[in-house]
Amino acid sequence: MIDSAQTILFIVIIVLTIFLLVLGVQVFFILRDLRKTVNKANKVLDNTNIITQSVSAPISSLSSIAMGIKTGSSFLNLFKKFIPKDDEGEKKRKDTDGK
Repeated sequence: MIDSAQTILFIVIIVLTIFLLVLGVQVFFILRDLRKTVNKANKVLDNTNIITQSVSAPISSLSSIAMGIKTGSSFLNLFKKFIPKDDEGEKKRKDTDGK
């Protein structure tokens, strides 16, 4: 009735079907774990972004303050050029104020 080749082919088909089902379930679990891992990595990257922003804000304000001090010092140096530094100029001012 049933040939031995047909029986072996039927058994092979059943075994391959079982292997494919088990493999499909394993792939499902792997993909689920991969999704969890990607979500965790995304949360870590979001936290890293928040931390870098909180660190960069004070640093940029310090940089702004330093640039303001630099600009102010160059502005004061400009005014120092217009003020005479010799002692005679101070004596002349004292003499005119004293009269």
